[in-house]
Amino acid sequence: MDWIMLFAAALAAGAINALAGGGSFITLPALLFHGLPATAANATSATAVLPGYVTTLTRLRREVEAPAGLNLPTMIAIAAAGGVSGAALLLATGDRAFAAIVPWLMAVATLIFAAGPWIKRATRGRRAPRSIAIPALYLTCAYGGYFNGGVGIIMIAVLGLLGQTRLLSSVAMKAVTSAVLTTISVLVYAAFGLVHWPLAALMAGGALIGGWLGAATGHAIDPRWHRIGIVVIGVVMTALMFGRGA
Repeated sequence: MDWIMLFAAALAAGAINALAGGGSFITLPALLFHGLPATAANATSATAVLPGYVTTLTRLRREVEAPAGLNLPTMIAIAAAGGVSGAALLLATGDRAFAAIVPWLMAVATLIFAAGPWIKRATRGRRAPRSIAIPALYLTCAYGGYFNGGVGIIMIAVLGLLGQTRLLSSVAMKAVTSAVLTTISVLVYAAFGLVHWPLAALMAGGALIGGWLGAATGHAIDPRWHRIGIVVIGVVMTALMFGRGA
């Protein structure tokens, strides 16, 4: 029954990620309630959702375009460096501390997701100096390597600060950086034995199916309802995480 519920959680997460992101709001709590240690749950969740980033990138490959003044290899290098840094920080944190931090990370990620429209408006048409925007990109990738929740919203905002103006290019570059940083962080997690491979494989299958269903039907749903639904899920899961730690 647990495995069926984990597959269903990954199915829902794949659909959510195909629509607007936020699937880790479901997969991480599901793995924690299944009984995995906090760092292993985070590593397994990241592994499970990774194929969805690749699927998204495949669909948007023609829209991939680095911000003006940068190139794709540089963006990939920054994402890889951030992924390694975030994964190393997770290893240094340890299970006990990370378990205490998770509810707060969930709360912050939910707030970021809820504030997404305001963040986009605030950064639209504004270009920050490279001395600020590039370190912000690295820190965003490091956050994604440590805890994936809400990273897409931050990434699109940072790409805007780097001068990325086309929405589809922003989404495509978000997919590139997310795929790279998650791949690198998963490799680090795997090297230290944090990934529960049977569960990761089961949930990756669910996420792939959910991603296909989400991409096929998402156009019929108002984006505002996507966001409201994901924020509600984030609030509920955050409350459950705080209750679990009480």
